[in-house]
Formats: sequence, structure tokens, C-alpha cells
Amino acid sequence: MTTSASAAQAPLDRLAAAAPARTLIDILTDVAARHPEASAIDDGSGALSYRELLARVWRTAAALHEAGVRRGDRVGVRMPSGSKELYVSILAVMAAGAAYVPVDADDPDERARLVFGEAGVRGIVAGDGEFVAADPDAGLVRLYDGDAPHPGTNALPVVAPPTVDDDAWIIFTSGSTGVPKGVAVSHRSAAAFVEAEGRLFVQREPLGPGDRVLAGLSVAFDASCEEMWLAWGHGACLVPAPRSLVRSGEDLAPWLLRQGITVVSTVPTLAAMWPADSIENVRLLIFGGEACPPELAARLVAEGREVWNTYGPTEATVVACAAPLDGSLPVRIGLPLDGWALAVVDAEGRPVAEGEVGELIIGGVGLARYLDPAKDAEKYAPMPTLGWERAYRSGDLVRFESAGLIFQGRADDQVKVGGRRIELGEVESALQDLDHVSAATVAVRTTEAGVPVLVGYLVMDDGVELDRAAARAALAERLPAATIPLLGVVDALPVRTSGKVDRAALPWPLPGVDAPVATDFSADEAWLAEQWQAVLGLAVTDRKADFFDLGGGSLAAAQLVSRIRARVPEFSVADIYDVPRLGAMAKALGPLLHDETPSTFHRPAPTPRSTQWVQTLVGAPLFILSGIRWLLYLLTASAILQLAPGFDVLPDVPWPVLVVGLLIFATPFGRMAIAVASARL
Repeated sequence: MTTSASAAQAPLDRLAAAAPARTLIDILTDVAARHPEASAIDDGSGALSYRELLARVWRTAAALHEAGVRRGDRVGVRMPSGSKELYVSILAVMAAGAAYVPVDADDPDERARLVFGEAGVRGIVAGDGEFVAADPDAGLVRLYDGDAPHPGTNALPVVAPPTVDDDAWIIFTSGSTGVPKGVAVSHRSAAAFVEAEGRLFVQREPLGPGDRVLAGLSVAFDASCEEMWLAWGHGACLVPAPRSLVRSGEDLAPWLLRQGITVVSTVPTLAAMWPADSIENVRLLIFGGEACPPELAARLVAEGREVWNTYGPTEATVVACAAPLDGSLPVRIGLPLDGWALAVVDAEGRPVAEGEVGELIIGGVGLARYLDPAKDAEKYAPMPTLGWERAYRSGDLVRFESAGLIFQGRADDQVKVGGRRIELGEVESALQDLDHVSAATVAVRTTEAGVPVLVGYLVMDDGVELDRAAARAALAERLPAATIPLLGVVDALPVRTSGKVDRAALPWPLPGVDAPVATDFSADEAWLAEQWQAVLGLAVTDRKADFFDLGGGSLAAAQLVSRIRARVPEFSVADIYDVPRLGAMAKALGPLLHDETPSTFHRPAPTPRSTQWVQTLVGAPLFILSGIRWLLYLLTASAILQLAPGFDVLPDVPWPVLVVGLLIFATPFGRMAIAVASARL
């Protein structure tokens, strides 16, 4: 280890700045005490204040305790997204001393069973709030039956709260062996993360009760923890967005305006679909989960709005470092949060010099742990060259610059698509288990529309054709919808001299993309087929083709909507779900596609700031004239009152002056004359 390189990396060590040890429940109760009447969550059915939220959390925690949940347990949460009950359940599990283990309600049942089994949950909160214990002899408990508790009951000690060493949540990430990996985050790490971000963002006007925070991510995605605690850590209001709107991308934009959203944490792919004026109320915009394109940052940076780029694996508690964005290059992932330590090392584990590329190592208060002890010992091994007893090797390559780190890519087969971290090995394992598949691999490709897609390349047994619908159905039983790849068939997988698959040599676009459009397609069907191909990356040759069976997901659907709206502005993601087949979609659009002058639809641009100032200055004379008219009314009233005794102290104005003033400024004829004179000027 070179002394000069270690000294150069001193800005990457923020261990000494860690916040005092607390739990998330400590933070919530402290915020509720300071802002009891502020709105804590608003799911569209009515807002809950912090006082009301805390009362419901403690009552639900008591119900879980009575059902057998104890401190140190783990409780699964699998509820429909967006409801107050989902978030109350999450908080109640933690308040009862347990860790919540989230699974998205849309994920396959097999994955849910695998996750809950690996975690060893005491029970599962599902549906509308039914707690189903793991013990088959225990009865079902309905957590939200009956009237809501009185807000004053939040002061009653119902269960023993968690300690800083207890786990707050356990989130499962994609596994290279085909089995998801459980990552446990302690209250100490989670609370340190919340407080570190509180010290980082919008310091001139900190987050508070006036802010409304978008909750648009699945709670099975660790970035949802950032959404929740950007609100609950500062007295702001969490506003869950309907899942259908989040999937639509472009349709979410007007919802943000209507809801008065001021804080958004999202992935760049989704934000790229929003026009800049749709986030005019947003004063804090945080990107994470995937690389942020520089042109996106430049477009969304605005006066009065902070834009940040964040980086962090689940294994280091959501975010490990962050950088403010101002639209300039390069786009950095920044410097560590308070309490975190980073190092950029070479192949021997020694710190690299300024400007050099190396693997990013993470240490500090944010380190989580794997449920699998062997995996934990492997990935969180000591780093003697750094003097760290425990460190997480991220597998990410970064360039070290003291102004902020710059992401360079992965050193392994892990990828991110749509903000979701995916181990290619997990997807490959599922592909290789398909019937009549002799070999398979996976790669990330980019379609003509700029959509990153996961593509599965299959080598079929001799004489067997791929049954695409059956294959996708089999994959849906094992993989989350967002990780089911587009399927393509190749004769053989290209390999390097080392024997490993050469992903760079895999064909893209897929074979057959350049095939001519079917001759029996109508003009509308042919145009739609071109849009599908641009988004999906493969040829569409059958009017019975199903968008989702071909590999379309929520992100691809949102991109397709953007393209179709060039000719049909009213088209929405819901329409794709209603008519997913090519022929049916073309028929539903019908006469709306017959206009052969596409793309005359434009969104109105916001009024420039300079024009707003000019309008304000030009309007000043109107305010003066209005003031003169009201002054004349008051002086006239004063003159009338002076006709009676006792009002001699009122201002005295000659009657001729009043009469002339009223004729000019108060009568319709006088005001019309002023308007004509102003127009001529």
C-alpha cells in the first residue's frame, strides 16, 4: 500500500462523522413529537397525521406481539402497493422488534415461498392486513379490523421497542447461483443512513412538514426505504402513487403536479419520460439504481431544485455516496455519506492514485450482512491492505477523483435494468431449466428506442422449435416480471478461447428483425409493428402477437406509449394492457391512426423566468391605477363624513378634485379613456 495513494483517498473516509446510534422507531417517535399534526402519509383515501400514524403502528405492533411475534423475529410483508395499511404494517413489524421481509405482491408465488423460507419468517402480513403465522395451528389475525385507535394512545407502552443491533429489514437481491440472497440491515445502519441524508440534501431549506415525497417504488426494492424515510425522518408526507401510473411513466408526470410532490427519488429511465414542466414543484430530485445520462441531468436541473446522483448496493444500506448534479460533465457518484468509508483499490487491494480506475470497496456504519454465513464471510471479508476488519467488495469499477468518484462499470456479470439489480446467473439458471433447451445465456441490449432490455439467448434441442408463450409462463413461475428476458434462438453460443461465453459476439438485433413486414398487414398494423420492433428489438410478423409475450414489460410499455402518442395523444399504458395483441391494438386505435400527419402534438413549454419578470413589471402601472381608484373612494367617504360634526380629524380634499378624480378613475367612461390612451402608447 502506497502512503501517497492512501493519503489522496482521505476524502473517502467519513467514519468519524457518523450520527449517534438510534433506531428507526426512535426517529419516527421523535419526529411525531415535534410534528404531531403534520401529515405523515396520504394514499388518496385520506391523510394520517404523525400522531394518528404512531397510534396505528403501536396498536398493530401489539396485535403482532399477541400473535407470537417477538423481538429478533422476521415477518414477511406481501401486500398490494400504495395503501396506508402496507406502510403501517412495515412500521408495526419494526416497532414489535422484528425485521420486515418484503416481497412484491406481483412477484411469483414460488419466489415468495423461497424468500420467506430462506428468511425463516414467523408469519406473513398479506392481503388487506391479515397476519398468517408460520405455525399452521395458529389462526389468522386481521390486523386492521375495528375502529382506528384514538391518536392519544400512541403514548401507551405496548411492546418493547427494538434495539440498535436488531434488524430493521431483510431484502433479497438477485443471486448468481439462481437463488436470491437475503441481506439484513440493522436499525443502527438504517438510522445512520436516514440521518446522513438529512445532513446532505437541501440544507438551506431542510425537508419538513411542507414537503410531499413520492412513494413510487416497490417496497421489495431497497430504494423504497429512501422514499419512506425522506418523509418520516423529517416530518414530511409520504404520497404513494398508484402502481399503474408508475408503470406508465409519462402518465405519472401530471399526477406529480396534481399531488404537489416536492421530493422524488427515482431511476433515470423513468424520469427520462417526464417533461421538465411536470416536476416544476419538485425541489429535491434524487437519481439512483442505474447510471444517470448527462443529458437527462442537464434537462432536469433548474433554479430552486437540487438534483443528486446516488450510488449504493443493498449490502451497504441503500446509498453509500452521492454527488450534486448541475448539468456539467462528468456525472459523478460522488463522495461518501457521513459514517461511510470508501476505497478504490487495484487487483492487490492497494489504493489507487488520483485518476486511476479500481474496484470500489465500502466500509463503515452502513455495512449490512448476508443471512448466509458463508456468503457473508466471503463478501464482507477483512481488507488488511486498508486496515479494515470488515469490508464489502462491490464488484463495481470506479475512477478515483478527489472531487467525486466516477462509475466505470462492473467487474462481473451483475447488471442493472430499470434500477433493479440482476445477477445474470439467476436468469441463466432459469433459462437452462426450460424444456428442450440445451444451452442458454443472458445479456443486456439496447433497443432502437433506447430501452435497455434483458435478452435470453437459447440453443434448442435438434428439431425443436421454441414455444415462446410456454417458456415465458415457465419463467414467470420462478422470476419476477422485471427479470424475465426477451427470448431469442441461436444455433450456438459464441465462446472465447477461455471457454466462457462471449456476450459481445451474441447477435443484436435478434435474427429476423430486418425481415420485411408481413404483406397481409394493414397500414395501421404495419406502423404499429414498426413501433413494437423499435421498443422490443425483434420483428413482429403476426397480428396475433402479444406485446407482453414478446418480452414487453412496464418500461417497454411506457416507451411504446410515448411513440404512439406522436399520433394518438390520448393513448395510455392501460390501453396496452387492455389490447396487448397487435391486430386488436390497431383496430382499437382505428380512425385515430388515419391522420397521416403525425407528431403535431406538443406539450406547452413553461413560461421563461425572464418573461415572468417582464410581465410583473409591466403589470405594475395597473396596480397603481387600482390603488388610486380605491384611494379616491376613501377620500370621498372622508369628505362625506366631514359634513357631520366630530370628523374634523379626517383628511380634507377639495370637492372639485374628488369629482374630477372619480370621473377619470371610477366611471366606465374614464377607465375606457385610460385604456385607449395606454393602448396608443
